Amino acid sequence: MISVEGLTKYYGEHAAIKDLTFSIEKGEVIGFLGLNGAGKSTTLKVLGCVLSPTSGRVVIDGFDVSKEPHEIRKRIGYLPDTPPLYEEMTVGGYLSFVAELRGVSRTLVAARVKEAEERCALSAMDDTPIAALSHGYRQRVGVAQALVHKPRLLILDEPTSGLDPVQIVEMRELIKHLKGEQTVLVSSHILSEISQVCDRLLVIQGGELVAQGTEEELASKLSSGQAEEVEVELVAPATGAVEALAALGPAEVVARRDGGVVLRVRVDAVRRPEVVKALVAAGQGVLRIDKVQARLENIFLKVIGGKEAKS
Repeated sequence: MISVEGLTKYYGEHAAIKDLTFSIEKGEVIGFLGLNGAGKSTTLKVLGCVLSPTSGRVVIDGFDVSKEPHEIRKRIGYLPDTPPLYEEMTVGGYLSFVAELRGVSRTLVAARVKEAEERCALSAMDDTPIAALSHGYRQRVGVAQALVHKPRLLILDEPTSGLDPVQIVEMRELIKHLKGEQTVLVSSHILSEISQVCDRLLVIQGGELVAQGTEEELASKLSSGQAEEVEVELVAPATGAVEALAALGPAEVVARRDGGVVLRVRVDAVRRPEVVKALVAAGQGVLRIDKVQARLENIFLKVIGGKEAKS
């Protein structure tokens, strides 16, 4: 669906993005991660044909961004960080205008607008002027305008910005339902949302792509050969369990519950099998043992920290 090779974009003498290379398959939901100024929005603007690349090649659905931008615009829906809204128009009127602008047949406009409003929970606002909407509802209208023409590629730059917790959950479910139907690129500062909706992650730092893969793949690469956290649930009272693991790594009790005690130990990956052996030898009753998966926040910080250490 998307092929990016050596993508670079300069603003004057400043390179906002440098030599980006990646590919995205049809139907994938991809998360863009990076600090402010890392190059996320610039990348999305190039993919959305808002900016032209300085160098490199970008092909979307078989069309070159530099040579055939108009063909690509017909096939994409783009929500920038500030939704492109006309405040004097009603929600329904604006979405109808956008649908016609994007080439939707006049006989289908009403049906497409109704579907977009239903998907974004805007049906009750059809006759409401956009100027009268709250920030959260304006954000929904921004998403609806990106969906109204049923694009093959949907680009969402901070789609949950300004939404309340309920609206964030609704947005998450909307993106999940688009999975497989459309290819979706999502940039967000809310890492937990990225974690729950995206198939793969692209991490950008200083205009360069520093990591890509699934959350599990990135966690595995970062923890390879290093100490990892293991969580063990033991039969209460588990007296002496922490001392029994002292030779393997630092351990601490993290929870107590009816009939059980949960502790975590940080141990070298190759010595993980020895955890149960040491506990059983100490007379502990082991109920459960799990490897603690790295949270996306930790993965992101490790990737960014590793990049800065090399710079």
